[in-house]
Amino acid sequence: MAAFLLGAVLLIVQPQIVPSRPAINSKAETTSQSVQRELLKKTSQKNDFKENVHSNGSCRQLPQTIIIGVRKGGTRALLEMLSLHPDIAAAESEVHFFDWEDHYRNGLQWYINQMPFSYPHQITVEKTPAYFTSPKVPERVYSMNQSMRLLLILRDPSERVLSDYTQVFYNHMQKHKPYPSIEQFLVKDGELNVDYKAINRSLYYVHMQNWLKYFPLDRIHIVDGDKLIKDPFPEIEKVERFLRLSPQINASNFYFNKTKGFYCLRDSGRERCLHESKGRAHPQVDTQLLEKLHEYFHEPNKKFFELVGRTFDWH
Repeated sequence: MAAFLLGAVLLIVQPQIVPSRPAINSKAETTSQSVQRELLKKTSQKNDFKENVHSNGSCRQLPQTIIIGVRKGGTRALLEMLSLHPDIAAAESEVHFFDWEDHYRNGLQWYINQMPFSYPHQITVEKTPAYFTSPKVPERVYSMNQSMRLLLILRDPSERVLSDYTQVFYNHMQKHKPYPSIEQFLVKDGELNVDYKAINRSLYYVHMQNWLKYFPLDRIHIVDGDKLIKDPFPEIEKVERFLRLSPQINASNFYFNKTKGFYCLRDSGRERCLHESKGRAHPQVDTQLLEKLHEYFHEPNKKFFELVGRTFDWH
């Protein structure tokens, strides 16, 4: 018996060999969940479990779905809309477990402590947009759960760049700190500054290649962020199907707020909109500079379309 237990411990702590493109199936899903449970048993303290189990039968659990990105692609809107479903339990804050070393060193028990209480029939979801562009994250997620279902929401790369700048600009303004104009970031020595981080984050095919080393396309659902803004219901229907949820979200859950200029949510008679920081106007950019940005993304976008076998209505 002692030898059996020792063998089980060695099996759990043994580093996993990650194939270039692992095959995912239902058996792997069951095995992965079993390994997670055993790993948590070995790495958790009794007090942690007491904190993670509620008297009403709910408990904190590792997420079965992660919204991995992209930054300024509409991740908050997607999470809020998905939360309309009764079988979804969503973490309120961005956890940054897999991309921040200080958090990752805390281990899986720390991660599970950041999750909401949920019932056995519910899917726990967390979102951290920075995951998509972090090179080390795909392998770490795969090591935790090979059968993870991933949600990726993307917008027109050029628009995403402008939105990225806008967020940082307003963050500085709120702190009464000066911030350069967007032209100072987009232009270097008279040419488009391709080293600008916001531009790099919009090179979707580069980052997608890294994820496809560990997860096949049928485990990554791409949400069209531009369509989600204009007509959210069809996009959420697709997400429901991908997560194998019963169709509970209806068109009546969305209404267009003319004052804010975007769709808000209606849930059991209660209406709510996204934070005022969402939907901010982008800065005015010189037409020729904007055209350079569109031209720069033309080839990367084409590569991304070929990679995922799907096209998007981008410039």
